Amino acid sequence: MGSHLPPRPEPQLVLQLAAGALQAQNLEAPGGGLGPEWQVLLGRADALAFGGRLHEALPLYQLASRHQQLRAEQLDKLVECLAQSVRIKEGLPGGGQPAAPREGDVFRCRKCQGFLFEPVSLPCGHTFCKKCLERDRAPESRCVLCKEAGGAAAGQLLRVNVILSNLLTKWFPCQVKASQLRHEGNLLYKEKKLQAALQKYNEAVSLAPNDHLLYSNRSQINSTLKACEDALHDAETACRLQPYWLKVSSDSGCTFFKYCTCIVLFNYFLFFLLIDIGDTRENSTGQHIPFEVVDPSDLDCSLCMRLFYEPVTTPCGHTFCLKCLERCLDHNPKCPLCKEGLSECLAMRKYCKTVLMEELIARYLPEELTERRKIYEEEIAELSNLNKNVPIFVCTMAYPTVPCPLHIFEPCYRLMIRRCMETGTKQFGMCISDPVKGFADYGCILEIRNVEFFADGRSVVDSIGKRRFKVIQHSQRDGYNTADIEYIEDQKVQGQEYAALLVLHDSVYDQAYTWFNSLKQALKSRILSHFGPMPAKDPDPQANPNGPAWCWWVLAVLPLENRAQLPFLAMKSLKDRLNGIRRVLTFMSRTRSR
Repeated sequence: MGSHLPPRPEPQLVLQLAAGALQAQNLEAPGGGLGPEWQVLLGRADALAFGGRLHEALPLYQLASRHQQLRAEQLDKLVECLAQSVRIKEGLPGGGQPAAPREGDVFRCRKCQGFLFEPVSLPCGHTFCKKCLERDRAPESRCVLCKEAGGAAAGQLLRVNVILSNLLTKWFPCQVKASQLRHEGNLLYKEKKLQAALQKYNEAVSLAPNDHLLYSNRSQINSTLKACEDALHDAETACRLQPYWLKVSSDSGCTFFKYCTCIVLFNYFLFFLLIDIGDTRENSTGQHIPFEVVDPSDLDCSLCMRLFYEPVTTPCGHTFCLKCLERCLDHNPKCPLCKEGLSECLAMRKYCKTVLMEELIARYLPEELTERRKIYEEEIAELSNLNKNVPIFVCTMAYPTVPCPLHIFEPCYRLMIRRCMETGTKQFGMCISDPVKGFADYGCILEIRNVEFFADGRSVVDSIGKRRFKVIQHSQRDGYNTADIEYIEDQKVQGQEYAALLVLHDSVYDQAYTWFNSLKQALKSRILSHFGPMPAKDPDPQANPNGPAWCWWVLAVLPLENRAQLPFLAMKSLKDRLNGIRRVLTFMSRTRSR
């Protein structure tokens, strides 16, 4: 602290300033306002403050204060500008930029800036005191941190985050008890039981001597009881513990308390703005716990019995790993612990990670988190392998280049589709069923183009065929089929064989085109709406490893049983496939002519 700083005023002097201001009626102009010269002075000071020129405005306010000409409400603009300036500098909420987290702030409510009590985690993932959320309810409530909708809307039942509440009670029993006493004292204050409220706050301060909220609220109680020196002392302590914080009561009806608080804030803001605030502030809410008291099992998911990974909290207040919760909701839209309905949560299809839970795990269990992340990444890598344990949807025939829309409703396939999306492969295998092996030895890889989810958990998957494969080994994983596979490609020919292949290709294409156009219009329309138009003829029928797209389109629309279609999928000779299609088309034409 340099010698150039102004001296901090003595408490008795500030009391005199406050009392003098209340009695200085003879200095006021008619109507309760200040005289014209002081109105100009304060108007100039307010203009400088709002213009960001605080260092020019402060001497004017200070001059008015020395002349005992200021009332509490006349400092409101100054305090507002000072608070906004500090918030911008420090990256605090309300300063026009995201709050910069400080060491020890992890257990702080970003609404009241006090110790987090009865924590409630909103759908956006941010956590606040339950009382703070209840106090700020609104029809279109939004989170104060991320501005996401779905905050503490009117009528919404707020549930305490069970895991966080248990942890805070275990780690900070004194602070939790002090917060409870604070709320009890607030109720007594509203009932005008001032001495009883004061007693509650005295007990709370003895348990949590660094909680600025306790001193601020006790200051208000003391001011109501006309205990002026005690009120000023508590106001000074609150400002010293949290100089950024602004809380001048607007509904207490106690002018003396408001004036004292404004004067104290004024002097403390002036003092702290002239030095490096970060070096002198006492952190009233910074809570530190020794690493040895943190039990990793306190942060285990009750479903997988492992450390929370991507923890999400349900509206009923229970926390699970994101993937664990999704798997449970595949089977039943209820909380796995309390069985409360989560249909609304399921319909949103948006699960935000609980920020505070992630911060706690990263800070106090870094090694366990590293190991947990390694396990998760290994699982994702295994799921991403499109040769081993490839997920298999046992349903219908699918062909390369041909669209294959699917309706997903079984829990095992919900999980399978979600994993395909999470890994980024967006691919799975499609096979027809087999009475002995479970599914056929040949299939087609499908790629997901889009997924539309419904409120009840069902989904419609828009997929398209990519590559053919042969099953090497049949297996299962988490309720759905998987397989080790190898991919199939057509064998190319050259010379005279290629020339003969071109002639055959053109001939069968023309035959297929004629057959399709001979169908009744209603049937043609249904085929076109489902499979799209018939692909054009390929200039080079061997350009694609799977052969011409139109061949697969024709096979998809021909009225053949699955067992009759399967051999075409296994063929590696385009010539054999074309000849097979020609035989089917010839048979179809003869049948129709009869």
